[in-house]
Amino acid sequence: MKIRKAVITAAAPSQRTLPLQRLVDRDGQEKSALQVLIEEVVSAGVEEIAIVICPGDETPYREAAQEHAPRLTFTPQADPRGYGHALWCASEFTARDPFLHLVGDHLYLSREKRRCAQQLIEVATSQSCTVSAVQATRESMLPYYGTVGGHRIPRSRDLYQIERVAEKPTPTEAEQTLNVPGLRAGHYLCLFGMHVLNPAIMDILRDAVARTAADEKIGLSPALSELARRERYLALEVRGDRYNIGVKYGLLMAQLALALAGNDRDMVLAQLVEHLASGHMQPIPPGT
Repeated sequence: MKIRKAVITAAAPSQRTLPLQRLVDRDGQEKSALQVLIEEVVSAGVEEIAIVICPGDETPYREAAQEHAPRLTFTPQADPRGYGHALWCASEFTARDPFLHLVGDHLYLSREKRRCAQQLIEVATSQSCTVSAVQATRESMLPYYGTVGGHRIPRSRDLYQIERVAEKPTPTEAEQTLNVPGLRAGHYLCLFGMHVLNPAIMDILRDAVARTAADEKIGLSPALSELARRERYLALEVRGDRYNIGVKYGLLMAQLALALAGNDRDMVLAQLVEHLASGHMQPIPPGT
């Protein structure tokens, strides 16, 4: 299985400007978040990239992509009908090919030489099936992520057979249906915002679009759960971290992580220590 295509979804009303935000990457260069995402994809060997956008956003996205713009295809999502619908909008682009999928409001930082996307693609290629990246996540973060249930593959440290997927489950639901043996207590396997998907996912989403009223949202997690019922579907606990730049302080945390993993680490650490020592970071009492 060769992965030559990727789809980045960035059409949600609350998400559409996030990939246009600028930050300094590990190499010390100022880039848009979109450029950082595209470099993640290209480093894994992907050749063609579709970006699902709100109608009218093509020009700022082309500008944000800079030298990568020629490899991009833009697919508009005319109606904001949910995450699953956004991905289905790229079905003509993906055709019957497997593809890498990333969300546009996350940045990824690997803890090893291989980037997160490359780790995922290598496993999907060797296993010839759909593979979602996951991360062991504490229970308090369940409201922010899709979560998978299943079991660890025998003699594997980081590979799991997925049996079900739930979108932002409650702690009670997670405890009852999404426990994965071997994880630390109070932790669950939450989706990383990165997948290698077989064409079957588009068939499932097509059927969901056909039977769903125009004013109803179509999620991706129910489609992934249906995929788990139909065929072999794995999860890889990637050696890396995801940073949601759409939450409070998300862009700040992503920038700090990139800086501390990059060429300017010593300078950034020195400035942080100096700032902390100066007392400038004392909290301001409420109401003052």
